[in-house]
Amino acid sequence: MATESARGANNYTERYAETPLQKAALIFGIVFLLVGILGFIPGVTTNIDTMMFAGHESEALLLGIFQVSIFHNLVHLLFGILGVWLAARWSWSRWYLIIGGVIYLVLWLYGLIVDEASAANFVPMNDADDWLHLILGIAMILLGVLLSRRMPTRTAEGSVS
Repeated sequence: MATESARGANNYTERYAETPLQKAALIFGIVFLLVGILGFIPGVTTNIDTMMFAGHESEALLLGIFQVSIFHNLVHLLFGILGVWLAARWSWSRWYLIIGGVIYLVLWLYGLIVDEASAANFVPMNDADDWLHLILGIAMILLGVLLSRRMPTRTAEGSVS
């Protein structure tokens, strides 16, 4: 087993979700997993009997606010699994947050451009979803950039600095 001094700063060995960046990716992953699961639970999701696989015809509303479909919930579950998995590495967490944020900003723009009643609204999304996507996109990119300004190093005692 290599000693801490032999590893050096460039060979930083990470522990699962050890840094603030990794913790942020993990938190987003867990939240997306919960949202994906809650999207299938009657009571938490209203009008669940009208839920479609995809498309704007789905009238199911998570928390009575956010329009969801089976596809939409599955995307949240997949995005959550990715976040939990990618929190294992500092660089993976950075890309999860930044690329995920860009994806959410693209979804926000898509929601602004596409008519809610259009067949192109296949996810589906309503105004509440659109504004949530904007907030998520900005938050994820900011966290991905700000928390990765300095790559962590491990001290001789084994703590992260």
